[in-house]
Amino acid sequence: MLEELHVENFGLMEDVRLTFEQGLTVFTGETGAGKSMLIDALGVLLGGRASSELIRHGEKQAKIEGIFQDLAPECLSRLEAAGYPVEEGQLFLYREMNSSGKNLCRVQGRTIPLTLYRSLCAGLVDIHGQIEHLSLFNSDTHRELLDALGGLQDELGLVNDAAKTFQRILRDERKLSVSEEDRLKREEILRYQIEEINTVNPLPGEEEELTQEKKRLSNAERITNLVNETYGALYEGSAGKFAAIDLLAQSLKALQELARWDEGFNLSESIESIYYATEDLAAQVRMYKDNLEFEPGRLDQIEERLVQLAKLRKYGSTLEEVLAKRVELLQEMEQITHFQEQFEKIQKEKQKARQTYEKVARELSLKRRDIAERLEKGLSLELADLGLERSCFEVRFTPHDEPAAYGAETSEFYFSANPGEPPKPLAKVASGGEMSRLMLALKSLLAKVESVGTFVFDEVDSGVGGRTIHKVGEKLAGIAQSKQVFCITHAAQVAAFADVHYGIVKDVNNDRTRTMVKPLAEEERLEELARMLGGGEAEITRQHARELWERSRRHSS
Repeated sequence: MLEELHVENFGLMEDVRLTFEQGLTVFTGETGAGKSMLIDALGVLLGGRASSELIRHGEKQAKIEGIFQDLAPECLSRLEAAGYPVEEGQLFLYREMNSSGKNLCRVQGRTIPLTLYRSLCAGLVDIHGQIEHLSLFNSDTHRELLDALGGLQDELGLVNDAAKTFQRILRDERKLSVSEEDRLKREEILRYQIEEINTVNPLPGEEEELTQEKKRLSNAERITNLVNETYGALYEGSAGKFAAIDLLAQSLKALQELARWDEGFNLSESIESIYYATEDLAAQVRMYKDNLEFEPGRLDQIEERLVQLAKLRKYGSTLEEVLAKRVELLQEMEQITHFQEQFEKIQKEKQKARQTYEKVARELSLKRRDIAERLEKGLSLELADLGLERSCFEVRFTPHDEPAAYGAETSEFYFSANPGEPPKPLAKVASGGEMSRLMLALKSLLAKVESVGTFVFDEVDSGVGGRTIHKVGEKLAGIAQSKQVFCITHAAQVAAFADVHYGIVKDVNNDRTRTMVKPLAEEERLEELARMLGGGEAEITRQHARELWERSRRHSS
């Protein structure tokens, strides 16, 4: 539910701060005082269109903040999944409009894109009068409401699982269901591609090894010269030059003799280790030199092989990818070769999955129709109580040819307010008094199963009068027993039922007009009810207002 609302520089509202509780809260005031503007601000807070035209004249920005608590489990899960968990049970929303056209959206103090913001606000408030928040008149929600009313979540889960299994089998079937001609063409292509790879028969890592060998063979003369030069410098020496091993031997002998004359200066062990390391190094060079062979014609063979491997690049950027592609091609060939066997297997699976789906879907449909019948009867009583004794409400089902995740049919509400007129889809019912009463009757029945925590009714009493207007107030009070309800009304008979009554007035100060919203104490409420009854200062009107007040209190208790 909405706990706090702060509106700043929005329309004529300069600085409005309100706190709310569960129950029925009404807003009343003269025409043009700004009652609907308050609902507009709430709509913007929930992700509605935010325009710079809504900013108070002379100001650079408008701000709307709201705090929600006691959120529905699905709202909490959605926020958690998006990375905006509710802390201490409270959700903080913020919208800011700037004259430059830049708008900001924040959830839990963090700025987010408008699209994500709107999705996170979904299901918080149901505003009658703004279609984007009016869940009941969206035909897509009618089935959801029936399922919620009957507690059919488990049955719906079974149907959903069965439908997913069936759809998966259908996808497998579509992969196989190609024409015989196309299948033969594909088989020919696969055979060619597999044969091309098999003819070359690449080995993992082969290309890298051949490339390295090609490099060595291409520089055979230079390699031979370098290894001879290295071995000569280390071990053999050359004309007029000692080898490194000979110089180290001379140095070792000299240091050993030096140590006999000066025991404090003994480096013979250090140079001895260098001597043996050099000897090992020379031995490794000699071994490499002795094994150095350059097979005639080998370079041509390598280059030819690399050309063959390069032709396989169309199957993958590396030989490992080429080999993986061959496995994939072989698997596809296997499927094509054994097509009939696989097709028959899939047909059996499909038939079994269809039977499973139809069984669970049939059980769900029967329960839905029972719930729909109870809803029709219950709504008939509610509408009669609101002066629509001869109206007609129906739940109609449209079957599907193929399994769907939500069952074997769609559900849609149909309504007719007048005898002799056929019911029409709820979304196409004309607005007016009948529309308001139907909506109110539906809300009264379904409020306990809808996850939305806050309902807003903008002039729900429009077109309603006489004894029925009192029933409207009773219905709103009934909904408010389980939900938070806000209502903008011009009817004193409705306002009298409010748990909290706010008065909305225009105030002019220093040639600037602003809308003010304030809670009314008991005497102020009685005066407002008298004004709404149209009696001004007449004592009889005040008496009528008090009677309304007392009667509504008796109803509430």
